[in-house]
Amino acid sequence: MAIALALLAALSFAAGTVLQQRGTLQAPAGADDARFLVQILHEPIWLAGALCQMCGWILQAAALDRGPLVVVQALTTLSLVIALPLGARLTNQHITRADVVAACAVLAGIVVFLSAGAPSGGTSTPTAAEWWTAGLLAVVLVGGAGAYGRRRHGATRAALFGGAAGVGYALQAAVTKVFVDELGHGVGALLSSWTVYVLLVSAVVGFALQQSALKTGVLAPAMASSNASTLVFSTIFGIVVFDERLTRGSGAFALALAGLALAVVGVIRLAARAQPPASPPGTTSDPRARAANPG
Repeated sequence: MAIALALLAALSFAAGTVLQQRGTLQAPAGADDARFLVQILHEPIWLAGALCQMCGWILQAAALDRGPLVVVQALTTLSLVIALPLGARLTNQHITRADVVAACAVLAGIVVFLSAGAPSGGTSTPTAAEWWTAGLLAVVLVGGAGAYGRRRHGATRAALFGGAAGVGYALQAAVTKVFVDELGHGVGALLSSWTVYVLLVSAVVGFALQQSALKTGVLAPAMASSNASTLVFSTIFGIVVFDERLTRGSGAFALALAGLALAVVGVIRLAARAQPPASPPGTTSDPRARAANPG
């Protein structure tokens, strides 16, 4: 059941991301103007994407309640592969043969990683020290990548913002796994739990970073870097926080790491693709013209 829910979450995340990108491209303000984060809230297509993202989060939470963090997050990474053809259709993304090969590498790497690694085990009650370690690591990486990304442009900016968002999403997924267990303890207990506030903060930060990555107009680097960092740091958090383990056989363990490396290389190749900014069908590629005629 966890696998099916995670795959449905990947589909929802993919659809939501592409719809949200189209909405950000229709916002009049430029990528360096934070007002676009408010303007997109008035774009119906962006709101439709947000609804898809919310459905994805609910499906992901249900999957995390039933399966290991590493497995669920590896499967939701497939949203990248699903999003590419959707992006070609909805936001005129330029998908090349190299993009297809890289996407296939991501898919093959995840299949190998899950098949050979067989992540399992874990605890449902991580210690405070383990949470502090994960939280501080996330803050440093998100802050560093976000600050550097503000000084870059194009695909590099998209990759840095997307990567920072991915670290936040990995922490958010880890916290969600605990949050789901607390839902049955009543509203009072829920409001007194630190998990609610960490989820709120990570959601706001992830929102700003992911939308800023999508505003660059290049879908592949934005999603690839986000999915790569989400996969890598979900694996790290699964091992460090929840004490999840890969198979102990040396050969299978090495094969699992090779699969993880192949998936990461695939997303990095996608992130390195220097593509011209996309535009929604029926609009011009000139950003000044888009600002004058956002619809």
